[in-house]
Amino acid sequence: MSVQIPNPLSDVHHEEFESLPNLPNLLSGKKGLVLGVGNDKSIAYGAALAFHRAGAELVLTYGRPTTEQRVRPLLGELGAPDLLHCDVREDAQLEALFAHIEAKWGRLDFLLHAIAYAPEKDLHGRVVDCSREGFKSAMEITCYSFIRVANLAEPLMKDGGCLLTMTYYGAEKFIEHYNIMGPIKAALECGVRYMAVELGFKGIRVHAISPGPIETRAGYGIDHFEELLARAAHRSPMRRRITIGDVGNVAVYLVSDAAVALTGHIVYADAGYHVLG
Repeated sequence: MSVQIPNPLSDVHHEEFESLPNLPNLLSGKKGLVLGVGNDKSIAYGAALAFHRAGAELVLTYGRPTTEQRVRPLLGELGAPDLLHCDVREDAQLEALFAHIEAKWGRLDFLLHAIAYAPEKDLHGRVVDCSREGFKSAMEITCYSFIRVANLAEPLMKDGGCLLTMTYYGAEKFIEHYNIMGPIKAALECGVRYMAVELGFKGIRVHAISPGPIETRAGYGIDHFEELLARAAHRSPMRRRITIGDVGNVAVYLVSDAAVALTGHIVYADAGYHVLG
């Protein structure tokens, strides 16, 4: 049985930022990379807007060539950052991206990886029915790509920095219809812990942000996603949905100097849903 929640957030992506805390100058002078901007409702866009408003200078990437037409009109409100196409399956494109950053800034202070994918057949089927190729593709794009960009970012984070990726509670507990992405995100979270240890002595911090369900294009790829949205808002202690603006402000704090004592965390931005077990 689905639960109807009033006032859906489908067309208020700009307004949602107006009621959130203003974080001016918290990232002043910092240089950041946001991977995986898809449109004005994507988590990567919400993070990029929050980073920009906090004073950071950015480089953005998009994955599919057809995505550029949706992203390029957004650049003005993001401080006119460089926008590059980057398919994370292609080493040459990844290397060119970080060469561009080195030439532009000579350093990198933070990055946010907001990239996930599984073939539709595998995503909508049972874990035990997942194909070998589907599993490999989901693991490469969702998990390994974060490890690879961390490797390329490390030499540019000479004075430390912060690496962020995106996960979901389905990595920890069974969530109906999340299917193969649960094990894939669990591997990603484990990678966060290992990288936090391996890079910590260099002052490079690593976290995964775990939002509640958000109305994004990627989210709607999950079966019965509307029910997932409604259930999370109805059951969460704060009784509300999470927005891309919420996630963006959490990301601002994590990459800022205010969070230099933190690394290796799965940071829940889910209105408290995860405490319900």
